[in-house]
Amino acid sequence: QVQLVESGGGLVQPGGSLRLSCAASGIVFRIFTMGWYRQAPGKQREFVARITVGGRTSYADSVKGRFTISRDNAKNTVYLQMNSLKPEDTAVYSCNAESLDGLGRRSEYWGQGTQVTVSS
Repeated sequence: QVQLVESGGGLVQPGGSLRLSCAASGIVFRIFTMGWYRQAPGKQREFVARITVGGRTSYADSVKGRFTISRDNAKNTVYLQMNSLKPEDTAVYSCNAESLDGLGRRSEYWGQGTQVTVSS
C-alpha cells in the first residue's frame, strides 16, 4: 500500500519559515520524481516545486528564491523548506510522487496534504 504522509504545516507569521516533510512508503522512492503542490481556498491546485531522480529541481516563479525542495533517498522523504513566507502562500500543501516505467506507463501518487497558514 502506497502512502505519502506530509507533516510540518502550521500557522506562521509573514516573513517566517516552515519545513514540510513528506514520508513515502510502499514505493521505490529513489525512482520517483517528487513534487509539492498547493491549493488555496477557492483556487485550483498549483505546482510549487519538483525534484527529479537525479536531483534536478524546478520551482514555480512565485516561490523561486524563497522555497527549497530536497530529498533524502535513505529516509524515503522529500522536504520543502519555505522561507520569507507571505500570506499568499496560505494553502494546503500536498506531496506528489511520479514515475514512468520503461514502457512509458505512469505511476502517480498523492498525499493528503498539510495546511500552511501565513497570518499575523
